Amino acid sequence: MSGARTPVRPTERGAAKQTVTISFAGFNRAWAAWIGDRLERRGQRVVYLRWDSPAETPLVDLLRGLALAEGRVLIVVSERYFQLGPRTHEEWNVALREVVAPDPAKFAAVSVTTAQVPPATAVLAPAELTNMDAEEAERRLLERLDLPGGPLPESAGGGRRGPRFPAAWPEVWGQVPRRNTRFTGREALLNDAYHLLQGAEPGAGVVTMHGMSGVGKTQLAAEYAYRFGSEYDVVWWVNAESRVTYRRLLAELAPRLGLSTGQEYGERLRAVRESLRRGDPYARWLLILDGADEPGQIWDLVPTGPGHVLITSRNPEWSEHNSRLLEVPVYARHESVAFIRRRAPRLTEAEAHQLAEALEDLPLLLDQTAGWLNDSDLSVRDYIALLEGGIDEDVVKVSGDFPLAFQTAWSILLNKLRETVPESIDLLRLCTFFAPGSIPVRLLKEMPLDELPEQVSGLLNDPLLWNKAINQLRQYSVVRLESHELASEEAASTGETLYLHRMVHQIVRNDMPDQDRRDFTDVVRRALAAADPRRPTDPQLWQGYAEIVPHLEYADVLSSTDPAVQSLVFNCLRYMYFSGEYKAGIALGERALETWRSLLGATHPRVWELTHHYANLLREVGDYGRTEAIMRAAVDHLREERGPQDLEHLRAASGLAASLRGLARYDEALLLQQWILLAYHDLLGQEDSRTLNGQNNLAVSLRLVGRYQEALDMNRRTLEARRKLLRAPSAGGAHPWTLYSEFAYATDLRLLGRYVEAESFQARNVREQRKVMGADNPQTLEAEYNLALCHYRGGDRDEAGKLFTRLLERSERVLGETDPLTLRFAVSQSCFAREHGDIDHARELSEAVVARYETMLGSDHPFVIGARANHALILRSVGEREQAHALIEEALAGMTAAVGENHPWTLGCAINASALRNLLGDTESATSLSKDTITRATEVLSRTHPLTLSARIAHAADLRGLRDRRQAEKVEQEALSDLDATLGKQHVHTLSARARNRPYWDFEPQII
Repeated sequence: MSGARTPVRPTERGAAKQTVTISFAGFNRAWAAWIGDRLERRGQRVVYLRWDSPAETPLVDLLRGLALAEGRVLIVVSERYFQLGPRTHEEWNVALREVVAPDPAKFAAVSVTTAQVPPATAVLAPAELTNMDAEEAERRLLERLDLPGGPLPESAGGGRRGPRFPAAWPEVWGQVPRRNTRFTGREALLNDAYHLLQGAEPGAGVVTMHGMSGVGKTQLAAEYAYRFGSEYDVVWWVNAESRVTYRRLLAELAPRLGLSTGQEYGERLRAVRESLRRGDPYARWLLILDGADEPGQIWDLVPTGPGHVLITSRNPEWSEHNSRLLEVPVYARHESVAFIRRRAPRLTEAEAHQLAEALEDLPLLLDQTAGWLNDSDLSVRDYIALLEGGIDEDVVKVSGDFPLAFQTAWSILLNKLRETVPESIDLLRLCTFFAPGSIPVRLLKEMPLDELPEQVSGLLNDPLLWNKAINQLRQYSVVRLESHELASEEAASTGETLYLHRMVHQIVRNDMPDQDRRDFTDVVRRALAAADPRRPTDPQLWQGYAEIVPHLEYADVLSSTDPAVQSLVFNCLRYMYFSGEYKAGIALGERALETWRSLLGATHPRVWELTHHYANLLREVGDYGRTEAIMRAAVDHLREERGPQDLEHLRAASGLAASLRGLARYDEALLLQQWILLAYHDLLGQEDSRTLNGQNNLAVSLRLVGRYQEALDMNRRTLEARRKLLRAPSAGGAHPWTLYSEFAYATDLRLLGRYVEAESFQARNVREQRKVMGADNPQTLEAEYNLALCHYRGGDRDEAGKLFTRLLERSERVLGETDPLTLRFAVSQSCFAREHGDIDHARELSEAVVARYETMLGSDHPFVIGARANHALILRSVGEREQAHALIEEALAGMTAAVGENHPWTLGCAINASALRNLLGDTESATSLSKDTITRATEVLSRTHPLTLSARIAHAADLRGLRDRRQAEKVEQEALSDLDATLGKQHVHTLSARARNRPYWDFEPQII
């Protein structure tokens, strides 16, 4: 109805034709239809505009938009119109005075309520239409719009019968529940039902609204009766839960239709059906059959004729009996929030959202929980925690709108299922040992079926019984079939996924015998173990692990001593590590360690294996102190128990070395990693994957101590071996570890200043990473980050800037703002913004990085020192020179102490420190420092490395400051010649040096 326009008819009696836009709440649709009909009969053009009031849009803006509607705007005033959003009266008062009061000719109103409305509604001067007959209401309507009144000519109605006056009930009205004054949303469903019924051929006007128990089907049907009832002569409500009840209640319509029958209700029933079929004495009738869950029992008694039948049911099989289906889902989230805030006005929008999230938007539960909360001072968070213990009558408040408690309603239904198809209860109970929501029941069918409990083996071994159980659950909307949106019995048997609402899951799980609980837990554990893809390093199989992981907790897999189940736990942890699901993996690892230490003993081999996977996950989020302690304990125990050459000991030692790298104990980590690699060579040879992992880790250690050429050589050998030895994933492409070696090799090329080679190599690697690992995998993000740095160092600042920005946004979204990878990206984004963007943004980002690094790593860590060195350049750029100088000198001293005076990071800090000394007039000290930096950089990196070249250009500037122009010219020309040869004459660094712009160094945290 919203936005629909009716044909324009010629005006009568000389009245000036005008357009009237009727703005109304959906609740008052009947009034809008009657008003529009009265106006159209007098030749006015009518536009219907259903009022909505989304909470996120200011009310003033909504009213200004309404003012743009065609012609005059007629507002149908009711309490519901002002409640939508919901909105307070004060909000309305402000908006009405600001928008409506200055333009009284644009707005008019009629009032169809006696309830309290915002005081500023007076600016609309609404005409009262309540408590009067249709003739007086029409007179007042016309008077308010300045339209001529009086009787209409016979031709004005065109022979058609208009809508009934809303204040007048249909001539026959019976059994309809009272209207829910808090009814919320559902506009699309109401309109769909209306159009399906109105558009149906005579005799075919049957619509079934189906959905799970508690979803609000009865409320929806009652609202339909009130909203559209004025278009019918007869509205009759029938409880249709059983054939006997249905026959009796439908027969009671006979005397209301004025039918002469005997006392026997069978005779009355026949008379009613015949009267409705003929449409005599009433052709416009609406019959509502509520709770008709057994179509086979009553479909033959459903009347046909010119009227309409609206059915509510949990059973979608009404489609087989000539009924159109409308599925009633749970509330949309905005509907849930609006409903909760009406039911519990004390709750904020955020709290309402939190409650709706916890209850998955189920209307009955929202009503009963919000009602309880409104009378309590308990916080929403504490209340949700209370609900986790189970939904019972002590934590809900039953209302007249939803008179049956949630748990009671479901207990009745489950008892009914138990009596008809008891196997459906077994299947349902099995489902509760998966996580609520999407339940992959096909895993039950795919598992080995030997040695299963009798009640389960019978169900899983008999396809007919399986189909019968699933269809029984579907028929009562206990579950919903999800896969391929199929609804046939054949589809139900093919595997699929069932959807089970969280609170139904809770009720069923909490109510079963202990023996069933033990048996069903074991069955689901075995099903999950059988579904293990067994290759967690293969990205093509990650979807299988993603499907399994949510169910581990509900199947209580950690309490199992079955080796297959424990192997599943290990593989899930490895999947979480490789796919970047670090936080979820840490949570699982912590629970597993606690459980297995108690179950198996603190020194059981599986506990040490679990420790390794857990520490890997902790390390990825930057918790290096804990992982160092955990892995050192493992190394000490395994060395003592098994000896230093044991493979488990070597794996633990490798984890310890990684933790030492995270703690910036680089020399210690390097020595340990060298010993580990030699041990792997002796035990396994050079071509074992564990040996290659050792080589990879040794290259990381070499890079962290600044030995870039050795790291490159090591990574080249590792890459060549991995390409030869490692199989590609199941869907093609390189192995993830091979891709990592490519990325590591390109990183070393870049750090050595071989920018063109690095960019070409990394660009190919990024394309392959995206294909194999996925766009948001941490390894892909790292590869793209290195490509961005290649662009930046190579001079393509525009492409680098776009990549830096996108990477930081994606990493914050995927991993969080404090993840080590995110912080690495933020460091480079800040440096880029300092030189090519918003200096204020650069400063804000830099300050956040320093603070987060200090919290994670401590103040003496090289990453913290390097981030402060970068921040000193920002202070220099904004004119805070003294502060910048103090900070860079502190960074130079700190970096020297942390990694040594010859480390590239220390040399970079020295380049920046010499620049600040020169800027503040300490030219001699600056010159001495830049000269010393050249000597050390040449020794460590080579004479033509970009860092050495920067030091040489900086030294020339310092010499000019000492007025040693001859020596300055000589140093500068030699450096420029080497820049031309190394980077090219048109490279940005070369051009900048020729323009005598002093170079600076940006610290870049490395992977550990």
